[in-house]
Order: sequence, then structure tokens, then C-alpha cells
Amino acid sequence: MSILAILLAAAAGFGTGAVWYGVHSKKWLAGTGRTEEEIKADKSPLPFILAGITALLASVVVWHVLGTAGVGFLGAVVAGLGLGCGLVAPWIVLNHAFSGRPRDLWWIDGGYAALAVTAISAVHGLFL
Repeated sequence: MSILAILLAAAAGFGTGAVWYGVHSKKWLAGTGRTEEEIKADKSPLPFILAGITALLASVVVWHVLGTAGVGFLGAVVAGLGLGCGLVAPWIVLNHAFSGRPRDLWWIDGGYAALAVTAISAVHGLFL
């Protein structure tokens, strides 16, 4: 197990979220019913801590899956896209649908999950 690969891949997944939600911030805020001022006023680091832990856990699991599969870089990217679009994002969309969340959130949050798993997988593919 490469600790460096796991940490770099987790950082890639976390960074994907920073860029993705930065681009979609207005629609995401509208979908959550919160304002930018409310978000800024909430000084709790918990969401960011959880995001980091989640990215780290996902990175460990993806490392194991890709290492077991014995794929190279391109195979890792394809596998990551498949895991993200075919496994993770659908669950997010399903949860949002059942909880009555706005459809914009379905695609913003599901899209992030798909891209983050792909980014994590791509970084691991560089180490396989």
C-alpha cells in the first residue's frame, strides 16, 4: 500500500469538491436553502473534517479495488468513472429524491461524487 498515493488521491478528491462547489455555488446554495452569509457565519470545521475523512476512506477503498484489479492509469480512470457514475452518484441521487431535495442538488452532489471518485482513481492509476 502506498501511503503517498492514498494521501495524494484523497487530496485530489477533496480538491475536486472545492472546484466543483465553487463553480456550482449559487445553485447549490439555492438548493440547500442557505445563504452565503449563513455558510460564512458557520465557523464549524466539522464539514471540512468530514470531507477530508471521507476522501481518505474513499482513497483507501479505491486503492484496494484498483490494486486488486491490476489496472494501469487508463483502466483506473475508467474504473473510477464507472464507480462514481454507476455506484456512488446514483445513491446520492436516490437519497436526495426520497428526501425531497431540489433536483439541482441531485446533479450537483451526484456529479461531484462521480468526478471525485474519478480523480481519486486517476491519481492511484499513476502509482499502479
